[in-house]
Amino acid sequence: MLRDVAVVALEGAHAFELGVFCEVFGIDRSGDALPRYDFTLVSATGQDVPTRHGFEVRASHGPERLATADLICVPAYDLRVRQSDHLAEQLRAAVERGARVLSICTGAFLLGQAGLLDGRRCTTHWQYTGELARRHPQARVESDVLYVDEDPVITGAGTAAGVDTCLHLVRKEHGSAVANAIARRMVAPPHREGGQRQYRERPQPREGTASLSPVLTWIEANLDHDLTVEAMAHRAHLSPRTFARRFQQETGTTPLQWLTGQRILLAQHHLETTDEPITAIARRTGFGTIDNLRHHFARRLGTSPQGYRRTFRAPHKES
Repeated sequence: MLRDVAVVALEGAHAFELGVFCEVFGIDRSGDALPRYDFTLVSATGQDVPTRHGFEVRASHGPERLATADLICVPAYDLRVRQSDHLAEQLRAAVERGARVLSICTGAFLLGQAGLLDGRRCTTHWQYTGELARRHPQARVESDVLYVDEDPVITGAGTAAGVDTCLHLVRKEHGSAVANAIARRMVAPPHREGGQRQYRERPQPREGTASLSPVLTWIEANLDHDLTVEAMAHRAHLSPRTFARRFQQETGTTPLQWLTGQRILLAQHHLETTDEPITAIARRTGFGTIDNLRHHFARRLGTSPQGYRRTFRAPHKES
C-alpha cells in the first residue's frame, strides 16, 4: 500500500509539475475519509533549490530521505541543468529495494540517467520524446500517450498529464472512488484514458467550419445502435465521403475510430461503477458481443474488460 511519498525538488524544476505532486499527495484529506500520505518535499542538494521561475524552494529534508519512501516523484526540470549522478544512483537504489518512481514531463530524463528506462516503455512531453529516445536508445519511448505505467517506473507526459498520471496511481492503489474524490477536489477530470490515441475530448470545430457537434451528441446518445458511416452521414445530411472528410478535419480522426473510442469510454464507465455482466455491457455499448469488446479493449487499453474491472471497480461500501 502506498504510504510514504517523497517529492524531489530539483534545480531548475518547473513549479506546476512540482505543485501537482504536492496537491495530489501532500494534502491531508483524512477528514473526508481519503488517504493521508507521509509526505515529504526533498531537496536534491540538501540546500534551498532554485526553480526555473526565479524563486527558491526550501525543503524540509535532504536526499537521504529518499531511502525510506514508497514513492519518489520527479518533476519536470530545465534540461540545461545536469542533475547529479548521485541522485540518479539513489533513484536506482530505491527501485531495487521495491519503491516506485514517478516522473512528469522532462523528469523522465533523470530516470533515464539512472538507467531506469532501459528496456521499459516510457514517455515525456511530446516535444522531447525524440531527444529522450536519442539519449536513451534502450528505452521504448512512446510519444502519443498521457502516461506509461511500467511499474515500478511510471512516466507522465507534459504538464497537465501529470494530474492524469498521479490520479492513475491513486486509482490503482485505492480504487476509483478515492481517485474520483480527489479529482473533484482538484476540479479535474477524474479519469482520462492512458493515452492520446485512446481518448479525445469532444473536438472543437476549427475556425471557418460548420460544427459536427450535434451529430456527435446524437452518436453519444445512440452508442448501442448499429452506427455505420452511412448512418452517421445521413444524420449530418452529408454524403458518406463528405462526412468522413469533414469528420477528419474537425476531429483529427476517422468516424469509426472516434466511435470506438466513445464506446470504450462508456464501457469503462460501466465496468468502474456497476456490477453489470460484461456481456450486457458489450450490448449496451454497441460492441454486440463480449469477444468484440475484449478485442477492442486489448487493442486500445492493453487489458481485458475483466482485468480493467478488477483494477478500477470502486469497492462496495459496507452498510
